[in-house]
Amino acid sequence: MYDSIEHVQAALAEQHYVAERGLATAIFLALKLRKPLFLEGEAGVGKTEIAKVLSRLLDTELIRLQCYEGLDIHAAMYEWNYAAQMLSLRLLEASGADRATMEASLFARRFLEARPLLRAIEASAAGKPAVLLIDEIDRADEEFEALLLELLSDFQVTIPELGTITTPTPPIVIITSNRTREVHDALKRRCLYTWIEYPSFEKELHIVRIKVPDLSEDLARQVVGVIQEMRSLELFKSPGVAETIDWTTALVELDRRALSEDIVRETLGVILKYQDDITTAQGSLADVLERARLRAEMGR
Repeated sequence: MYDSIEHVQAALAEQHYVAERGLATAIFLALKLRKPLFLEGEAGVGKTEIAKVLSRLLDTELIRLQCYEGLDIHAAMYEWNYAAQMLSLRLLEASGADRATMEASLFARRFLEARPLLRAIEASAAGKPAVLLIDEIDRADEEFEALLLELLSDFQVTIPELGTITTPTPPIVIITSNRTREVHDALKRRCLYTWIEYPSFEKELHIVRIKVPDLSEDLARQVVGVIQEMRSLELFKSPGVAETIDWTTALVELDRRALSEDIVRETLGVILKYQDDITTAQGSLADVLERARLRAEMGR
């Protein structure tokens, strides 16, 4: 386990994740205190990647629960395999088993299909705490948050037919939110909280250098400058760091050495994902490129 904030920050850097001290501190405390870490920020700033990096650093399983509207206990926690139960009952009946025997076997553990939350509890109970990623909790209904309270308070799952499954060593829980709605205070109180901002020019440039090492310094600065300027436009969805890396990789594949207005127009679909945003960017492209050029030269 990592014994200092600096150790955590260095370990993240070895995995090509650039983390400022505030984020490294939150991760260090989450590991030390065994508290869930709640990460909020715009889409594409690297929240989900933290869970992936931690699973590699700790050499443990990453269990991901992708949230969505209508998510319920059957998809998140567990579900009984009714087809297997019925087949087993018919086989027992054919063998002449009595009613008590059949009823006793109906809710055996082998018929229970573990979903991400239960899988994380059982993996941790087996001695190897998993990294549990509850991704985009703001997409789930508020009712689903109530299902998480027992898990995050006591790290246990109650199954009426079997009883309570618990673990003395809780999983490492990362919860992310794009803040499309407010998450209830009762859930947040059980977590450590960190807001992840869009990176500064220099930080994003550093990320690009790490992720796309073959990129020339001039093109790297131009790319980051344009992305930073795009975020100042009135867009429905501003480009995140993921889009910066995708665009940079695309430009390398196109064998580009410098940006031009034409190539930016041709590749806007790599950066922006809504037609209205593309239209807005096209209307401001000349100004964006000029401001990006100045920003790149100044390194701000």
